[in-house]
Amino acid sequence: MIFNETAIQGVYIIDLDLRKDDRGFFARTFCAREFEEHGLKPVVAQCNMSFNYKKGTLRGMHFQIPPATETKLVRCTQGAIYDVIVDLREDSPTYLKHVGVELTAENRRALYVPEMFAHGYQTLTDDAEVVYQVTEFYTPGYERGLRYSDSKLGIDWPLPTSVISEKDANWPLLND
Repeated sequence: MIFNETAIQGVYIIDLDLRKDDRGFFARTFCAREFEEHGLKPVVAQCNMSFNYKKGTLRGMHFQIPPATETKLVRCTQGAIYDVIVDLREDSPTYLKHVGVELTAENRRALYVPEMFAHGYQTLTDDAEVVYQVTEFYTPGYERGLRYSDSKLGIDWPLPTSVISEKDANWPLLND
């Protein structure tokens, strides 16, 4: 794996190190030792998958608060998404800053999402599928969210929103 640091400490875009031959390629998508060597949390408690019928579908911005904070490794396995995370660590110099990256089945990239980051994405294609490795079990009482369109976040989503859940459309604004 190739760990690419971003402008926000602890956030990595992870590319595969492909071993190619006449058959195709082989690549490691996760290795606890390599994650630990980069100071990342290598625990996996759950693996989740979402499938999205329509281009422009928006999911997010989700996070869990202590004691159920989550770290995620997110990968698009079919189609393409624009994946965004927002730093919610109040003591961080990048508090409320975000990183956005295009994850596609073709580029095979993954985004490492540390604890206390809101996470969301918008589908760039119909029939987009996303796989998440998560370090904590889903705990509804600790789930929170941010409004995807909050001007204070300054996220420039690439497409108009075609589908969004009522819950995601109505998360509170930061000034509320």
